[in-house]
Amino acid sequence: MKVKIKYFGMLSEVTNCEEETIDFSESHISELLEKLCIKYPNLRNKDFQVAQNQELVSFDTELSSNELVLLPPFSGG
Repeated sequence: MKVKIKYFGMLSEVTNCEEETIDFSESHISELLEKLCIKYPNLRNKDFQVAQNQELVSFDTELSSNELVLLPPFSGG
């Protein structure tokens, strides 16, 4: 399956891209994130959340969409 990943904020700086499409054959978001951390080692040191189908999900969620969004921490006010 091809998965489009969009990076926002400091995560786009770490990956040096705003979006990319990768081939992925596993079933959980955590497995995809591990693959990304191998490709971008500095990603391991960053706090972020993942959105799938426009909803924030936990890393152990099953991948059910062909698009994920990685979001930096939000600051409230």
